[in-house]
Amino acid sequence: MELKKIGELLVEQKLITLENLLEALDLQKVFPDQPVGQLLCKLGFIKEIDLGFVLDQKNKRRKLTDILLESGLIDQQKISHAREVGKQSDISLEKALLKLNYVDEEGLSKAIASQYDMPYIHIDTQNLDISLSNYISAVYAQKQRIAPISKIGNTLTLAMAQPLKLHAIRELEDSIRLKIISAIATETGISKSLKRLYNIDTVNAITALDEVNLDLVPDSIVDLLSKNSAGDEPDVEEETKKVTEKDSVIVKLVNKIIYDAYMNKASDIHIEPYPGKKDVIVRTRVDGQCSIYQKIPYKYKFALPSRIKIMGDLDIAERRRPQDGKIEFKKFGPLDIELRVATMPTVGGLEDVVIRVLSNSGPIGFKDLGLTERNLRIFKESLIRPHGLILVVGPTGSGKTTTLHSGLSLINQTNRKIWTAEDPVEITQAGLRQVQVNPRIGFTFAAALRSFLRLDPDVIMIGEMRDEETASTSVEASLTGHLVLSTLHTNSASETVTRLLEMGLDPYSFSDSLVCVLAQRLARRLCVDCRESFHPSEVEFDELVDEYGRTTFVNTGLSFADVVMFRAVGCDRCAHTGYRGRLGIHEVLECTNELKSLIKRRADTDHVREQAARDGMTTLKQDGILKVLYGLTDIHEVRRVCIK
Repeated sequence: MELKKIGELLVEQKLITLENLLEALDLQKVFPDQPVGQLLCKLGFIKEIDLGFVLDQKNKRRKLTDILLESGLIDQQKISHAREVGKQSDISLEKALLKLNYVDEEGLSKAIASQYDMPYIHIDTQNLDISLSNYISAVYAQKQRIAPISKIGNTLTLAMAQPLKLHAIRELEDSIRLKIISAIATETGISKSLKRLYNIDTVNAITALDEVNLDLVPDSIVDLLSKNSAGDEPDVEEETKKVTEKDSVIVKLVNKIIYDAYMNKASDIHIEPYPGKKDVIVRTRVDGQCSIYQKIPYKYKFALPSRIKIMGDLDIAERRRPQDGKIEFKKFGPLDIELRVATMPTVGGLEDVVIRVLSNSGPIGFKDLGLTERNLRIFKESLIRPHGLILVVGPTGSGKTTTLHSGLSLINQTNRKIWTAEDPVEITQAGLRQVQVNPRIGFTFAAALRSFLRLDPDVIMIGEMRDEETASTSVEASLTGHLVLSTLHTNSASETVTRLLEMGLDPYSFSDSLVCVLAQRLARRLCVDCRESFHPSEVEFDELVDEYGRTTFVNTGLSFADVVMFRAVGCDRCAHTGYRGRLGIHEVLECTNELKSLIKRRADTDHVREQAARDGMTTLKQDGILKVLYGLTDIHEVRRVCIK
């Protein structure tokens, strides 16, 4: 339908007749890949220049991205990333695609040629006739990025990286009194032609901004390391200091390490130098597991930490004490991400550096948390309450903040004022008023919480209960009509109750304020592209039932005959690990009247756990086993993250 509309436009403007269009449409049945416009040109019914004018005027050109997608040169994810890089670096999409090495010059030029229905040519600069320079001035050719490459009779062929406007072509034709045929060539081809015809060296004539941008993401880390490998290696350790943090290779190397870590969805980067002539080990943590990303030659062991410290505004001369800071990476590279940096002095006068890659993204969907039906219901009912205390607990890196933000997204409405205090603010949401605490100046979680109470909030989220002051203030806030959400570093939901009592909370106030406790872990999810299904043996099934608890397993409704499990295999999509992504394993303790009575009597952990089980709570291990039986992960992962 789109092609027919173009034909109708040409008929309306009386550039062709209806009979011409019908003949072209009949011919298109024989050549279905040919656009109607091109067929009309080949039949001699319309000139290409007139067709191009109509296409541009009516905005009927195919998008360059669509052409690249159809040709299989690129995928949608790369196009989205190139757009982001282009916006941040203030360059065109075409330059961003080239800079990121997503397409080569020739492939991009051919796509542009297809977009504008123009021929693509490869320029043989060695055989260019220098007399062609007489027809186009050097200044105009350089300004418009065009080069005359052949003349036959009264027709001059012009090569250009981007098509000239129709009026510019016509003005040029009137000026040189020749007919012009336009063709698309690569930017490099144009530059070499201008060098040959006019002795203009434009190959290196790139602005300082473009030069910086082009170096942000190098081809590969192997190429980078090979650039400085020539010559003699330093013989003594003192000479390693000659490779300074200002070295261009170091700048590119650090950018490449961070860029690759982000693209591989790594949460942390570990730079580990060793004494003597041992390589610097760079490890990344993906899906909670560390693996070696690259080994860097030992001569960079002082320069790498120094460069990272410069980016984080840390003291590069201080190597005797730990330091920490943050990096706004968009100042140095093509990604708009925030990095947290921590350094630690190690033996031999060296420093380890750990970089935490903050996601800086929005919350995940509430239903995507992976909560079972019962857990989802209780957590949701708790969130829509007008006041109370909701806790999400687990070790560092178990996704507590992600879960809290997902819950906040459910109640983030215009009729509720929500304040959050976090360290750092990693997930952002429109509608929330988010604050980053700074303990160095006394702006702690407790101080932020006290300030929030003067700002008429409905909901308050505190990043972490680190001390008794924060915990007691949170309880008071929840009792005075506020819904308070926070996190705590405890192993299970039942242990959280006794931990807070041991911190010194008043059991009566605490029991009245507590609504629910959600404990969670993150286990690696089986790769859906390569996981292998199998029916477990009776022995394997019995082991799972024993771990779950035989008396409670009956309530799941699962039987040996129905169970199909999966095992990890490994493929290119999951880097041959068998796992890709992570899923949550949860236990949700609901603060029922019976549990409130136990809290008031300062009951121990075992009694709290038994009561929670009677109230319907499934433990972390039980929730994990259910997800094994549903084929989401395997028992090895569940056993790894669930100690008990």
